[in-house]
Amino acid sequence: MQLTWAGHSCARIEQDSFVTVIDPGVISNPDAADGADALLISHRHLDHYDTTKIAAASAARPGLPIYTNREVATLLEQSGAATGARVHVIGHGDAFEVGGLNVHCPGEWHAPIYPNIPDVRNTGFLIDGRLFHPGDAFTDPGVPVELLLLQIIGFYTKTSLSADYIRQVKPSRVASIHDATLDATGKAGTDAVFSLDPPNGLGTGVAYFRPVPGVPFDF
Repeated sequence: MQLTWAGHSCARIEQDSFVTVIDPGVISNPDAADGADALLISHRHLDHYDTTKIAAASAARPGLPIYTNREVATLLEQSGAATGARVHVIGHGDAFEVGGLNVHCPGEWHAPIYPNIPDVRNTGFLIDGRLFHPGDAFTDPGVPVELLLLQIIGFYTKTSLSADYIRQVKPSRVASIHDATLDATGKAGTDAVFSLDPPNGLGTGVAYFRPVPGVPFDF
């Protein structure tokens, strides 16, 4: 299995030449969904859900399987972005197989942003019991995963929440994602605080790294 970070919250997983893409949004890499054999979409926010990328992937692979919650499935139908694709509605507790990967779906709601901002559905993706992409939530996948894709910055998060989430999930490793709005200084500061021990870092006890965008690594 190879994992490629395709910018912001998008991850490409390749196994036996089958490419599964999670959350190709408007600020992920322009080619984030190119060559996709399946798409997994956690929720409706545009940094995770780009109709242009989805439409191009659907046109390139007739019958493209797309797995997402009912809210996103409705938007796909209304927009016509998934014309020719096969949209599968999934939710909390569901499981399916795609490209030889076993996928479980923990989580139901996006992390709260502010009381007057409506909640949206959010589905996390647990891949083969080893890799967890939580979307925009702090859902506990319920198993000790090898790699947690950790949201670094967003309207709903802050460093203390992310640190507590690492301690709750207890993954073997953490990879940073969801950081497109940080400049180089912000990313360097984040890398330091998540990777160092106190007093200069969080000291979570979990190995942290930043993937290189567009460069696959074995997993």
